[in-house]
Amino acid sequence: MYQRTLIAAGTHFEKVFGYSRAVRTGPWVTVAGCTAAAPDGPVGGPDIVAQSAECLRRIQGALEDTGAGLKDVVRTRFYVTDISALEAIGAVHLEFFGDIRPASTIVEVSALAHPSLLVEVEADAVVTDAVN
Repeated sequence: MYQRTLIAAGTHFEKVFGYSRAVRTGPWVTVAGCTAAAPDGPVGGPDIVAQSAECLRRIQGALEDTGAGLKDVVRTRFYVTDISALEAIGAVHLEFFGDIRPASTIVEVSALAHPSLLVEVEADAVVTDAVN
């Protein structure tokens, strides 16, 4: 049986909804939706590209906390409030993942958890070179 590792970011919503930032079970890692939320407004302000980069940095940190990395990502999901920024967001994704080329989905949504948030990103990874 695989060990289950829970990673917390310490956010308000983790306590309210009872979820983890990331969960690792054996080689599988799932990172919950990450936003650019910060106490004084989103990191990157009202810029969907900057917010996307912050989301991916947070995913990278959560992966590292589980012993995984960006190289292990097999799928990403973007939820955006403005699909017209598709190519700019894609450039951010390419910057982080390059030749890793995970499967990816981008979906326009009417709103996220706060009106200042423009993007939320999830990721799934499989760590094939380690046992947990």
